[in-house]
Parts: sequence; C-alpha cells; structure tokens
Amino acid sequence: MKRLAAVLTALTLGTAVLATPVAVSAWGNSGHRMIGMAAVRALPADLPGFLRSPSAAADVGELSREPDRWKGAGQPHDRERDTAHFVDMDDSGHVLAATGPSIDALPPLKSDYDAALIAAGESVNDAGYLPYAIMDGYQQLVRDFAHWRVLNAMGARETDPGRRAWYQVDRARREALILRDMGVLSHYVGDGSQPLHTSIHYNGWGRFPNPEGFTDSRQTHSSFEGAFVFRAVRFDAVEAAMPAPQLDGFDLRTRVSAYLRATLAEVVPFYRLEKAGGFAEADPRGTVYATARLAAGAAELRDLTVLAWRASGEVSVGWPAVKVSEVEAGTVDPWLSMIGED
Repeated sequence: MKRLAAVLTALTLGTAVLATPVAVSAWGNSGHRMIGMAAVRALPADLPGFLRSPSAAADVGELSREPDRWKGAGQPHDRERDTAHFVDMDDSGHVLAATGPSIDALPPLKSDYDAALIAAGESVNDAGYLPYAIMDGYQQLVRDFAHWRVLNAMGARETDPGRRAWYQVDRARREALILRDMGVLSHYVGDGSQPLHTSIHYNGWGRFPNPEGFTDSRQTHSSFEGAFVFRAVRFDAVEAAMPAPQLDGFDLRTRVSAYLRATLAEVVPFYRLEKAGGFAEADPRGTVYATARLAAGAAELRDLTVLAWRASGEVSVGWPAVKVSEVEAGTVDPWLSMIGED
C-alpha cells in the first residue's frame, strides 16, 4: 500500500500524480478511493474552492469507503443498508425477472418499488435498491450545497459580529458534511459502475440459460474487483479515461436509470472477456476494461456533483423557507431561517 499512500500524500500536498503504476487493493477499498479522488480532481473552477482542494480529494476518496465500513453494525442497520449497494437486473433491465420493475420506469418512491417487487412475487432484499441510494445521495448533496451558499453569502455580508461568526462556523460544519455526503454518494455511484453490482449474474452466470458457456465460479466477482484490480489498475489511467462531462437535459431519475442500464450492458462483455482469459495475470484487455469501469464511475460522480451545485442555487432552505437565489442577491435576511425561531 505504500504507493497508494504516496498518491494520497501527493494530493494533500497539491502535487501531480505521476504516470507510475499505483497498487490498489480491492474495488471495495482503493477502487472506491480512486473514483472519489478522480471526481474531485476533475471538478470545474466554478465550484467552491474548498471542494476543489487537494485535501478534499483525499477526504472524499477515503470517505468513499464509508458505506462498506458501516457493515457489521447489527440489525436492522445492516439489512436496511447492505441492499443499497446493488440492483440485480435480468438481461432486459427488469429487476430480478421480467415481472419486476424496469430500470427505465422506476417508481417514484422506494416504498413503491418494494411494493412492486412484492406484487411480482420477488424478494425486496434479493433485489437491491442501488438506484434509490444514488438518487438519495444526489438530493442530499443539493441540500448541502444550498445551505453552504446561504452560509457563505451571509458570512461575508453580515455586519453583526455575533451572527457573522455563527455563519462562518456553521459553514465550516457544512463543508465537513459536504465531503462526507459526497463520499457516500461516491460509493454508490462507484457500485453502479461495476457490472456485477447491476446483474442477476453477479457471482458467475448462475442458474440461467448460458449458451456461451460463461463461468459459474462463485469467485468471479471478488477476483475481478479484488486481485485483478489490485495488480492492474493505475490511478493516472483512470483519470485519463474519464469521459467528457454530460450535463445537458438533466432529469435525475432518467439519468440514474440510464447510468445503470449502461453498466448492465457491460455484463456480457465482462463474461466474454473472462472466458477469453482477459483477467489473467497482467492481461492488457482486462486492465483496459477495469480502468474504463472505474473511470465511468468517477465521471458520473463528477457530473452529479456539478449538477447538484447548479440545482442548489434554485431551491429554498431553512424555516421559514428562504430562496437561496434571493439570499445570494442580498434581498433576504435568512438569520431566523438558519438559526431557528425557537
């Protein structure tokens, strides 16, 4: 892990990551780190400076591991959270089976999704609810950014010393929350870029028609995101492979569904590559594949962060609610809405 530590140190010091191989552990740890770090380093200049700092990249990278580190807390905690990491779709994009909800027409609420699965005779716990975890994380980030905008504007403009000090301290708290919440979103977005987190064929092809003779090994999932990624993927290659931003025509449910469907489309190519030996020792075909999957996750996190920032300027926060745009324009005093009237 010394080389990965060197990458984190370089980020903290603001130096460039050099084009040398970076050893990583499993997708569950260093793969998630790379997604969070790469996304933050790719944020545009119009986002807040604290979020574009080297230390923020390192923090989001570490916090991207958080939902895995929650595991083992006991019940009901684990049952409610463990199924957020995946959504098991059949080859056509329906959850679990053709009678399950389609990824292209997800119900508005997770409770409606659960009800649809039960009505189809399927198990909610077997299905997973990754799309809702991603949507929830995005919406939380919008709220975080909206509060930060108000606190930032008033910390600079407020003339009362006591109020100004409170705004500035609360902004610092909000910045810590933003990094944490972005890390959590990073984790689920990263899970969504791993094809085996989107498929009923999540650990070998399984008991389904298998005309191409794909592997049934139950080690398929872990060996790919673990040992292979450990020895094959480089952080600088992930950054270089990130696709260009896609920010136009945004609709959250449509965007998340399209993202997960695109990952689902990689399941058969994954198994074909596995059958051809592409994940053998140092095979460049597998390296390219794994790098592209991590890069897709990093790019999606980058884009969702930018979109959340843009949306945050158009909402209201506090109680009584105040419009963020009016606070930033200086036409509204948000003090009571922020501090609370009671």
